[in-house]
This record gives sequence, structure tokens and C-alpha cells, in this order.
Amino acid sequence: MTTYRFSEDTCIQQAQPKIKNHVFMDSPALDVMTDLSVVKAETIDPKTSISSAEMVMINRGVRALFVTTNFPCVDGLVTATDLRGNKPIDQRHLQQVVHHELCVKDVMTPLSGLDIIDYDELKNAYVDRVVATFDKLKCTHLLVVQRARDEGPARIRGVISVTQLKRQLSKSLMEAYPEPPTKALA
Repeated sequence: MTTYRFSEDTCIQQAQPKIKNHVFMDSPALDVMTDLSVVKAETIDPKTSISSAEMVMINRGVRALFVTTNFPCVDGLVTATDLRGNKPIDQRHLQQVVHHELCVKDVMTPLSGLDIIDYDELKNAYVDRVVATFDKLKCTHLLVVQRARDEGPARIRGVISVTQLKRQLSKSLMEAYPEPPTKALA
């Protein structure tokens, strides 16, 4: 076998998530879920500064990070909206600190405050129900939880992002479904 030496500009191949196909309102709902059994969950420590967290999101090409103190256990979720929205402003005033002193734990949503969808229900649903759920809850992300089984405890199986959903629908939620169905998932 022939061997050779690396050149100075050699990089590590980065895993690329599967390109999500366009979906329609009658597409299976699983088509809009990022499946964490296939794609690595992006995580961050709660003590990370919010500026660093934003850079991590940019570098990883994501708009949300799971906050973990003791991986694989999850403390909560921090989104780009959390980092750039009103939460940092509110926390600066509340804590009497400057912006660069804020950490992820100051602006994240704790696990108990996140909306979840049951994986088994999602398997039998269509995209229109996911759209209705986002319309009802006015959130940016939904976690998909697989119930405890004989093989192990309940776990976060996936995540659905309203941004990714819009991208897959190739139009805004209002254009895609001007009158959302009344039966949401949550």
C-alpha cells in the first residue's frame, strides 16, 4: 500500500447532515425532524459566554444548542433568538452586569420549560400538524421525545426547528398554510 505525508492545509472531514428534502403539508411529519439517532446533537456548557455560544452556533451551522452540564443529560436549550432577543437585555438589567458577563445559563430555556412532542405520535402525523403546533405554541423549536422502553429510559430523539420547517416548505408558514388546522400535536 502506498503512503504519503499530509500537506499543511489538510483538514478533517466534517459530518454533513443529510440534505432535507422539500416537504408539503401532507408529507410525513418525520421528514421535518432532525433525528438525533442519525445526526450528532450539538451541545454547549451552561457557563459559556453568550458571545461564545453565538460563535459556536455560527461555526456549527445551527440555531440551537442543547445545554449540558453532564452529557448526555440535558439541562435545557439555547437558541439564536435567546442570544439575540430580549433575554440578554432583561438579564443585564436584572443582574446589573454588562453584556459580555452573561452566560448561556442566564438566557437558556430549562428542560422543564420546553415543549415536547411524543415520537410515536409524530410517526403517524403529517407536516400540517407540525405547522399547526408551531402556530399554536409560537415557539422556535420542538423537542421530540421517545418514551421509555425496556431497552432504556425516555430520551430526546429529535428536534424540529421552525426555521428548518420553513426552509423545507420553501415559503413562510402563513403562505404554506394560511388557515392552520385546528388540531395541533401538543
